[in-house]
Amino acid sequence: MNECKVAVIGATGAVGQVFLKIAEERQFPISQIRLCASERSIGKTLKFNSEEIPVELCTRELLEEVDFAFISASGDISREFAPIAAEVGTVAIDDSSAFRMDQSVPLVVPEVNANDLDSHQGIVAIPNCSTTPLVMVLKSLSKVSKVKRVVVDTFQSVTGTGSAALQELEDQSSKILSNQNFSVNEYPHQIAFNVLPHIEPFQENGYTREEMKMVYETRKILHDEQLMVSATCVRVPVPISHSESMHIEFEDRVSPEEVRQILSTEAGIKVMDDPFSDVYPMPIQATGIDDVLVGRIRKDVSHPNGIAMWVVCDNLRKGAALNAIQIAEQMMKKDVVKHSNWR
Repeated sequence: MNECKVAVIGATGAVGQVFLKIAEERQFPISQIRLCASERSIGKTLKFNSEEIPVELCTRELLEEVDFAFISASGDISREFAPIAAEVGTVAIDDSSAFRMDQSVPLVVPEVNANDLDSHQGIVAIPNCSTTPLVMVLKSLSKVSKVKRVVVDTFQSVTGTGSAALQELEDQSSKILSNQNFSVNEYPHQIAFNVLPHIEPFQENGYTREEMKMVYETRKILHDEQLMVSATCVRVPVPISHSESMHIEFEDRVSPEEVRQILSTEAGIKVMDDPFSDVYPMPIQATGIDDVLVGRIRKDVSHPNGIAMWVVCDNLRKGAALNAIQIAEQMMKKDVVKHSNWR
């Protein structure tokens, strides 16, 4: 397949907008594009490749006319339209959590497990934006020694919640600096000048749903149900890009030099590691670029087989929109877009 017809469901949202930008930048071979959103966006147009494209409602008939449906909306929207897409022979690439742990649905980061696309049944899921950089690092380093355990603390930007949260951060910051009253709507507490160790609801085990997503998704993508993962997910007052502190335990001793060498040759990863010259990844550096940035690579002084590092990734690009486009590119390259066994 040399070109494709595409529907973007959630085109007016933060990820949808980044999707359109990346598709233009990469010259993703779209012969026809349909932009879908909720009823309140009907009548709007969005620019793509210098054309004004009208926003419309997603329907079964529309899905029948495209090859890929990129879904970046609520889980309810995904649960409604992804099965319809698969039923009519269209591949749904879904950014929500609705299908990630469904055993019949591949959960894919192309640099890590592209071969899982071969067995798709019409729906492909994208992992949580905090899981993606974690599995990219772990998969790469597993070439040196088996990974036994990872403790990861995330520092996640407000666009992981959505455009309204970004607006709230900006409004709160402005009003606090000018001694005005402000409102709290998107989070349980103010996010400006604050950090919240609370992303998604708490579960009975004391972890949040976001943290348990990282556990289950990492094991599924890496095909390792024995991998021990513990996560603490924190929301920080940063517009774009998630940061992660990783402490990785290997089966054998691994040196920081080996880690730097391996990661510096991996697709989609860029090493920025010269802390004595103040060189290390930061959200402002990751924003707007495709690579996962890795730095502060060092021995974990608490474990002989441990390595610690700091990782940053644009949550709207590689954490969502870029990953979706790369999945479609891989499916077209592997010629697995149309399958007789899932129609």
